[in-house]
Amino acid sequence: MAREKSQQQQRRRSGGPAGQIKRRNCFFCKDKIAEVDYKNVNQLRRYISEKGKIRSRRITGACRRHQVQVATAVKRAREIALLPYVAEGSEERSGGGRRDRGDRDRGDR
Repeated sequence: MAREKSQQQQRRRSGGPAGQIKRRNCFFCKDKIAEVDYKNVNQLRRYISEKGKIRSRRITGACRRHQVQVATAVKRAREIALLPYVAEGSEERSGGGRRDRGDRDRGDR
C-alpha cells in the first residue's frame, strides 16, 4: 500500500506527443510588420470573434507587442465605424432574457 502511494506521488506528466501544444507564431512578426494598421479591416477581422469580442493571445497566436497593437487598432476601427461593436443580430436575446416591466404580458388583469 505504501509502495502504491509513493509511485503515485512520483508520477509526473510527461511532455509526450499528446501533451505538447504547438506554439503558434505571430503573424505580424513572421511578415515583419512593425505597426498594425486600424484601416486594414480584413486583417483585423481575424482577431475578433463572431460576437465581436477581441480574441486573446492564446487563441490568435500573436506576440504580446502585436496583440496590444491589435486591440488598439480594433478599438480605433470600431470608433470610426469600420468594425462593429457587436455582431449583427446578436442584440436580440433568444428567450429567457430579462424583460422590462412594460413588456410583461398582463393577461386579463
